[in-house]
Amino acid sequence: MHTRSFDSRKRSAALWGMPLVGMLLLAGCTTLPKEAPPAKVACPEGVPAGTQCLRGQDSAGSHYLIATPAKWSGVLVVHAHGGPALGEPKASRADEDIKRWAITLTEGHAWAGSVFRQGGFAVTTAAEDTERVRRIFVDHVAKPQRTLLHGQSWGAMVATRAAELYPKSWEGILLTSGVVAGPTTYDFRLDLRAIYQHLCRNHPRPDEPQYPLSLGLPADSKLTAAELATRANDCLGVRKPAAQRTPVEAQKIKTIVDVLKIPENSIVGHLNWGTFTLRDVVEKSGGASPFGNDTVKYSGSANDAALNAEVLRFKADAKASAKFEADVNHQGRFKVPVLTTHGIGDSTVFVEGNDTLRQRMEASGNGARLVQTYVNSSEHSYLGDPIYPPLFEALLAWVNQGTKPTPAGIAARCAALRPAQAAECRFDTAYTPRPLASRIAPR
Repeated sequence: MHTRSFDSRKRSAALWGMPLVGMLLLAGCTTLPKEAPPAKVACPEGVPAGTQCLRGQDSAGSHYLIATPAKWSGVLVVHAHGGPALGEPKASRADEDIKRWAITLTEGHAWAGSVFRQGGFAVTTAAEDTERVRRIFVDHVAKPQRTLLHGQSWGAMVATRAAELYPKSWEGILLTSGVVAGPTTYDFRLDLRAIYQHLCRNHPRPDEPQYPLSLGLPADSKLTAAELATRANDCLGVRKPAAQRTPVEAQKIKTIVDVLKIPENSIVGHLNWGTFTLRDVVEKSGGASPFGNDTVKYSGSANDAALNAEVLRFKADAKASAKFEADVNHQGRFKVPVLTTHGIGDSTVFVEGNDTLRQRMEASGNGARLVQTYVNSSEHSYLGDPIYPPLFEALLAWVNQGTKPTPAGIAARCAALRPAQAAECRFDTAYTPRPLASRIAPR
């Protein structure tokens, strides 16, 4: 059985625990190359007036952007961005990030973000790039009074790796809408590929070369995202208003929604990941897939027995799985305060992954270093300007004074900071996520 439950992670850790220890020692003992100073440039549109911006490309080839507000608090926030974006990294990616996260500068904190040198799904190298941009700031801008690590979405996966690889670099960690449950987070996207093909038979079509769906897409395939969306519409009618779909289309969508527990408007996006990003993961895993569904028991359809008997099955490659886990996973070994927030209705990264983060931090003896907050929102990329200032403030108070925050306290502070926008705070202080296995079928 190829299992991705929390308990089995302990067993799989034996496959990569020693290399991780080696990397930790290397990170602590190796002197990285001295980096060239960045160049002063005009700031991207959308940042506060008076901000000073610096750009550069580090010794590993990563583009980066550093922004310091006119009245700097002395706090540096190193940002690990979401994604991953496929293809050649572009310097302009940092412009998009700083515009979205201008609230960091508004709060008086400096911001530094790497674009990451390697496009696609490469977490450990992205963690290295994140550490590198921190060192560039220290060497060429100023020594911060405090340094926080912020991981957003997939960037939370990067941040958790950076936190374990470079534990002395960070004094607090903020994870927002984060991928914090390791590879298990993505299992359902292979499930989607298998169930979609069972229902639709057009990805691939019968007259096209057949391949294991766990590979995502053959390396030489020319299929585009637009063509894939057209195929999904041909089968499911996703571009039609619900009232205009045929009964067959409506039933197929219902099967996907009920079995995979995702909203219908997220089907095409997840199908894209299970096609193009999965191909990238497989290529970086040596051509074999770290994902499988051979032991999964699907439920929620009109006829589960027929679905389980007929859906295509694939077995994860053990070496590819171990390699993927070694690149992306964490064990909750964080020695500094960790504060998280997540939209309860997030359909891109499921909120239930936060239960796995809690389990791992408790198992590693760090449960007291974690505070988790939740927001009544279905947003993923950005939860709104009122949400983040009380999180930064609470994390810094925890770091500076040892005052551990509470979700209720953060919610109250959110309303107090922006009384005119108090309704936008939306923190749900009573919410507790269920285990990830309640959302993604275990294997």
